[in-house]
Amino acid sequence: MPTEILMPALSPTMEEGTLAKWLVKEGDSIAAGDLLAEIETDKATMEFEAVDEGTVGKLLVAEGTEGVKVNSPIAVLLAEGEEAGDIAAAAPSEASGEEAGGSGEDPAPARSAGPGPAAPTAAGGNSAAPAPAASRGTGGERIFASPLARRIAAEKGVDLASLKGSGPRGRIVKADVEAASAAADTAPAPAAEAAAPRAGAAASAPPPVSAGPSTAQVMAMYEGRSYEEVRLDGMRRTIAARLTEAKQTIPHFYLRRDIRLDALLAFRAELNAQLAPRGVKLSVNDFIIKACALALQQVPAANAVWAGDRLLKLAPSDVAVAVAIEGGLFTPVIRDAELKSLSALSAEMKDLAARARDRKLGPAEYQGGSFAISNLGMFGIENFDAVINPPHGAILAVGAGVKKPVVDELGDLAVATVMSVTLSVDHRVIDGALGAELLTAIKDNLESPLAMLA
Repeated sequence: MPTEILMPALSPTMEEGTLAKWLVKEGDSIAAGDLLAEIETDKATMEFEAVDEGTVGKLLVAEGTEGVKVNSPIAVLLAEGEEAGDIAAAAPSEASGEEAGGSGEDPAPARSAGPGPAAPTAAGGNSAAPAPAASRGTGGERIFASPLARRIAAEKGVDLASLKGSGPRGRIVKADVEAASAAADTAPAPAAEAAAPRAGAAASAPPPVSAGPSTAQVMAMYEGRSYEEVRLDGMRRTIAARLTEAKQTIPHFYLRRDIRLDALLAFRAELNAQLAPRGVKLSVNDFIIKACALALQQVPAANAVWAGDRLLKLAPSDVAVAVAIEGGLFTPVIRDAELKSLSALSAEMKDLAARARDRKLGPAEYQGGSFAISNLGMFGIENFDAVINPPHGAILAVGAGVKKPVVDELGDLAVATVMSVTLSVDHRVIDGALGAELLTAIKDNLESPLAMLA
């Protein structure tokens, strides 16, 4: 019977996406690996591959449709010998609990497609989801569940009749059973434990996007005024939720320093003259990335993230760098930044930034890291406070280098190029003295750039 192609989960946190563009049309023959569509997640536009061969019988979701839930049907695939007329016959009869045709057989398997492990199917695997099995609950109602979900439920002692399926047509899938099992395992004891929430539970569900007055209340305030209503896309919703979570749950404190850049600017000009034949041009931001990566090694206790009921102290310096794009921002992560040369950091950052602006980054390229850099100096901003990107322990806000009067080592008045930076710190991860030590290490690295190459 015809099989459904489901909306894939293209990142670990994806719950819905936008079907940006179909790359096939009804009647096209496809093979495993062929590109079917472009899907917009909250962070990127990713290509979506077929895992089966057949003929596209029907496209169920129009191009540009937003808010398509993961595991919901987006197209129908016909196998050899099947025709478009079979699609209607495959639909279940709502009047009875039986499948179309009254045979009582399970419906055809619903299949997903996607780029390997990043696009799990409704049954949690990487290939076609098994046909759902049907049984009856204690009240006589039919229970539809995949064989894998049924087996896991039997192993973990989960009552399928108590679950609400999240798969196609309400089918119970592996994720439903595992979630129910986890909830049972972590249910608080009736006595003292009842008052203690499960560690990390608060961070698992981001706060709602809207805070303060409701949409209707705000719109009522501006009744009669001219305005344009701009819908929130997935990226804007995610940014709003994460920043709200960050400011509500992370105890920020701020440390500020002025950094003199004259030695760095002179050293950068000298290096760029030598690297010009290779087509390499280092930016001040490349030196900042290197300085932060080395500082995390020099102050290893600050190279940590918050993990709910514990800290994770990282060995490598994985540094995230904020990149502004239309409608939002990305924070691609440069991994093992302390081990890379300035020219390698520069090339990698240029590549990540270019693909971020095209929304072509994969989740592995913008998730993780322990520390972030947000540089608004190129916009003329002299200083600002950045919001920590959870679960990072800190973020460095970098302002513009500005010529200012300073007092030199001999006590004389001089002019120097000074850059103001602010370190936003998660007090749960890094205490005041430790944060000051980290910021001092960053300052020392930038003011003695030659030492960063040693």
